[in-house]
Amino acid sequence: MSKHPDDWTNLPSRRAARGRQAADPRFDDTVPPYWDDDAVPEWEEPAEEAWPDPASQPAAPQSADAAAAHAAAADEPATGWNDPEPATVVQHHVPAAGEHRRRPQPEAGPEAEPQADYAAGAAAEDTHYAAGATDRGWEAADDAHSYADNRGYAAVDHGYAANQGYADANQGYADDGQIYHDGRLDFFEDEPAAGRKRPVRTKKRARRRRNTIMLVVFAVFAAGLVGVVLFLQNLLGMGGGPEDYAGPGEGQVTFTVEEGAGPLVIAGALVEQDIISNSEIFLGELASQADGREVQPGEYQMQYKLPAADAAAILLEDVGEKVSYAAINRTWREEEVFAALSEGTNIPASEFAELAKDPQQFGLPKQARNLEGYLFPGEYRWPLETSAKDILSELVGNTVDRLTKDGISDPQEQFRVLTIASIIEAEAGEADYATVAGAIQNRLKPDNTETNGLIQSDATVTYGLGRKGYDITPEEKADKSNPYNTYAHTGLPAGPINSPGGPAIDAAASPADVPYYYWVTVNLDTGETKFAETLEQHNAYTKEYQQWCSTQKEGRCS
Repeated sequence: MSKHPDDWTNLPSRRAARGRQAADPRFDDTVPPYWDDDAVPEWEEPAEEAWPDPASQPAAPQSADAAAAHAAAADEPATGWNDPEPATVVQHHVPAAGEHRRRPQPEAGPEAEPQADYAAGAAAEDTHYAAGATDRGWEAADDAHSYADNRGYAAVDHGYAANQGYADANQGYADDGQIYHDGRLDFFEDEPAAGRKRPVRTKKRARRRRNTIMLVVFAVFAAGLVGVVLFLQNLLGMGGGPEDYAGPGEGQVTFTVEEGAGPLVIAGALVEQDIISNSEIFLGELASQADGREVQPGEYQMQYKLPAADAAAILLEDVGEKVSYAAINRTWREEEVFAALSEGTNIPASEFAELAKDPQQFGLPKQARNLEGYLFPGEYRWPLETSAKDILSELVGNTVDRLTKDGISDPQEQFRVLTIASIIEAEAGEADYATVAGAIQNRLKPDNTETNGLIQSDATVTYGLGRKGYDITPEEKADKSNPYNTYAHTGLPAGPINSPGGPAIDAAASPADVPYYYWVTVNLDTGETKFAETLEQHNAYTKEYQQWCSTQKEGRCS
């Protein structure tokens, strides 16, 4: 490798040199780079007191061996302090015994150019400056030599780097070349051009910042999308919800299908009006029943809390306004049923009531006073021209069919079972139907000494009084003029007291074999019913019911 001070093109890291040339206005394309004297601290002569007069120093005694050792050392080239390799430019002068130490002088050589002279002076054996003393900020003599040889491009001179602003040990710049320092291969870290520093860590921070911004934007977008989906689901009644209603439905409601309304809109409106509970189940039922048909615009007579299958069947009628529709609820009494039939068919309720005065024309036994108990609950649709008698015949026929299915074919027995079923429907929850039926059956046995044949049902008493509820007075309990008063009369009341559904009829036809005689529903909200074998235990449960009633609004337990 050329060591000529002007042969700057042969430096191992030409790219690094060119980079500095481009960044430093002192360079141009025609003149080789030179060292700027202003960039390095000027040499300062030591103060006069640093070099005491030899004449003022007393001569120190010295042995012959020591003198010989000093003489031999004077002929050896100086290596510099803490320098593992021989110095290549200067030698130390070792003073003899009694001789004052002289300032080391560089070896004589050909006159160098100003820049080379300066570099040689920078590498001289001044222990305070070029030999690496830490108080001057220079690294080591070998680095100083390399600095001098390579015109300041390859030096690992931390003092120079500190003055130039490149002393950061973790600058984050990629290695741009290699250079040899006194026979050792080191990596040369390019200084960036002025105003163009691009540390890797800065890039990483910028990249992380961009990634964070992108993640935040994506999260906001995703949250907005979820919100829109939930809004549409709520608007259209889609998504989760309660399970399908068990039916048969409650009350009456007129549902309108607007012109152009599709299945999703219809399903959402049905959920909103509480006609169905789950739009997904309804849409499935609608698809399975459609068979090419579509829901036509118009008004449909429906009920609240319908099973999805029933709601779909109603809406798939050929024309919504061309059929009569009625829904009969459990526990409804005869007059309530007639009102619903009149609303759905436009036939006056009085016409149905007049027909009910002759129950035998519908096949009922002689003890039947009316059609009470035989008007089977459910949903019905009839052509518009259907008569009132045909409508009542269909309801009675459904009740008889259910009794026959349970093995009850005799009209007298059917009447008895329906009477028990109506009491069960009024006073028990469906889960307790069979148990209450067994308790009633125990009371009707001839050997019953617990109640002596009395059923003692509040619901039967209030039916005979023409009102609904369970709150009766002692005088009303003792009133024997009421044929439905099961406190005053043993056995069953004069007849059914409402329209029992299929489960109640089934329970009355097959009562459970239980030891109980008493029952009381202690919580009307949950339907919890407690059973007892003795009156004492029953009275305790009755107090529990009264305690619950005391926490309810007025009229809740009446």
